[in-house]
Amino acid sequence: MITKRVLVTGSAGRVGRAAVRELAARGHHVVGFDLRPTPGIPAAQSVVGPLGEVEALRKAAAGVDCIIHLAATPDDARYPRGAAPDDGDNFLSELVPNNVIAPYQIMETCRVLNIPRVVLASTGQVIGGHLIEGTTPVTAAHPYKPRYLYAATKVFLEALGQVYAKEHGMQVLAVRLGWCPRDPGQVAEIAASELFQDVFFSPGDAGRFFAAAVEAANLPDYAVVHATSRHLHAPRYDLSDAGRLLGWQPRESWPTGASEFA
Repeated sequence: MITKRVLVTGSAGRVGRAAVRELAARGHHVVGFDLRPTPGIPAAQSVVGPLGEVEALRKAAAGVDCIIHLAATPDDARYPRGAAPDDGDNFLSELVPNNVIAPYQIMETCRVLNIPRVVLASTGQVIGGHLIEGTTPVTAAHPYKPRYLYAATKVFLEALGQVYAKEHGMQVLAVRLGWCPRDPGQVAEIAASELFQDVFFSPGDAGRFFAAAVEAANLPDYAVVHATSRHLHAPRYDLSDAGRLLGWQPRESWPTGASEFA
């Protein structure tokens, strides 16, 4: 295996830590970029700051073979929206700067520095309507049915990746991630729902997925794949594209790894 230099944004988050841990265990040189120090790598490889600091971002990305872009505001501040006056959202304050402008800076960094591959973390929320309707398993060919404003920013993310792949000759993989919980409350939500259990994404499976995305010898210019752990009740996402392109298959299922967040 050829070792790679990889920049992981959002590297101190729940999925980021899993990706960093697996990549480092396989011998890759990992640079983390987050608002907090990144566990599991030397301090010199942990860059602390916002993605809006473009000079720092490009310095951290210099010489890397791949960027895994995970950093984002992770959801809508409120869903469903309340009635006025209790109807505020975080679209202008958080979703636009973190989920629209920051991905643009990532793609511009890849263009300017000639970084050949970028993995963009999208979400199953972009096709959430299909999950609710039960038109599953959802494939990459299903039309968008976004849940709300956060999901709309991830539709933009996927389109942005497609544009840069087409116009600037880089390999862009957009991955619609399952649910890797952030806190005990989300663990409880997953425990209460068969659907949520079937879209659960364990830290171990997440780490192995991102390692496979870095290590795959060849990828198309642009592709969308789904990534979850193994379902318990019914297949909700079609995972076959991840298997075909990356040689990745989930090994775990709910609740493996959930205790990390309980």
